[in-house]
Amino acid sequence: MNSEEKIRSAFANKDWQEIKVTDSWQIFKIMAEFVDGFEKLSKIGPCVSIFGSARTAETNPYYQLAVQCGQLLTERGYGVITGGGPGIMEAGNKGAHLNGGKSVGLNIDLPFEQFHNKYIEPSRLLTFDYFFVRKVMFMKYSQGFIVLPGGMGTMDELFEALTLIQTGKIARFPIVLVGTDYWGGLVDWIKNTMLEKEHNIHAEDLNLFRLVDTAEEAAEHIFRFYDKYVLKPNF
Repeated sequence: MNSEEKIRSAFANKDWQEIKVTDSWQIFKIMAEFVDGFEKLSKIGPCVSIFGSARTAETNPYYQLAVQCGQLLTERGYGVITGGGPGIMEAGNKGAHLNGGKSVGLNIDLPFEQFHNKYIEPSRLLTFDYFFVRKVMFMKYSQGFIVLPGGMGTMDELFEALTLIQTGKIARFPIVLVGTDYWGGLVDWIKNTMLEKEHNIHAEDLNLFRLVDTAEEAAEHIFRFYDKYVLKPNF
């Protein structure tokens, strides 16, 4: 079996560990992740993504806030999408699961820290190798973002969404930051330095997100944004 045949066989069986994928053939692995994600997520109804740190302990108040967010969203017919891992992600899925709602996890294959949580429906668990493919799924299939305290990955997802909305590459959707103590310093820097001192954004860009402190406020911001639509989940 030559190298091309090996790659074709691996592509058919999704057995990527058996071969060393070259740059030119790697596109098929990327395509496979996009196709698998689109096929599995295309039938979901209105969903809101909950983001935050994988390192947040169950005893942390932000963990409990994420659980409450998941419960409030599912009470109104929304599904919950998370990154599929522990911490805040687990909490969001847990809230959806405890409330009998739909719980989706977009996991990422990492050498440390990331493993899928037990509150995701098995049929709605996807695992990705590429962060950029995973982020496309979040952007395409989420009707809103609720962002709790997190690290670099959370910042990446937050500013990706803000950039795409600001530049008109995707339609606007609600983005909520939960936790003034955590996000307040960043918001102040955006206002004072990015806007007023350096003029690197417009004043209206500050309206792309909302800063709140409770799960009720976060969920209500999502609900108000879509009050003019009739959302019927098709799970």
